[in-house]
Amino acid sequence: MNDFYEKNHRQYFDSTFAIDSSSFLEPLARVLKPAATILDIGCGSGRDLLWFKNKGFNSTGFEKAKSLAGLARDHSGCPVIQGDICSYDFSGHKFSALVFVGSLVHLSRQDFPSVLESTCQALLSGGLILITMKEGKGVSPAHDQDQDGRIFTLWSKNELEQIFKKLGLKTLDFSRQVSKLRRGDTWLGFVLRFEK
Repeated sequence: MNDFYEKNHRQYFDSTFAIDSSSFLEPLARVLKPAATILDIGCGSGRDLLWFKNKGFNSTGFEKAKSLAGLARDHSGCPVIQGDICSYDFSGHKFSALVFVGSLVHLSRQDFPSVLESTCQALLSGGLILITMKEGKGVSPAHDQDQDGRIFTLWSKNELEQIFKKLGLKTLDFSRQVSKLRRGDTWLGFVLRFEK
């Protein structure tokens, strides 16, 4: 699964870059100060990096797949750090906001809280987080017809909110949206403030 985004970087880029992400990015953009700094963790194609950059924010990407990181860098004009979210030391950074659009969906229930907590080291005091997670129970393959090896952990709003509360994250905004890529998927979107 870890190699999926490297092996399929061009296909993934082509299928995601043109999607209009305004509906799930606007809730964060509305509460950010002008020229705020953003770290888009798991930036994928760089689509959201470019969206925030065009809104006047200072965007930096973070991506594990080397080839995808290169495409994101080239198409957004933003810096992109290549690294593994599970082992990267985020304490050397200080951003106004962190963005996780679908980038934590492959983490197990056991790993999710600790990985999210470690990334919060990259936030300024009172920093904001935008996070989207797939809604449901258990885990699911990416497609019913063609198994591509990816596993998605599914969550309820209540499960996520309990974790956020333990990590000192306060919910400022919540949304539920049908996927623009796969109509059978529903995404839960949260804007959070880090209060520790």
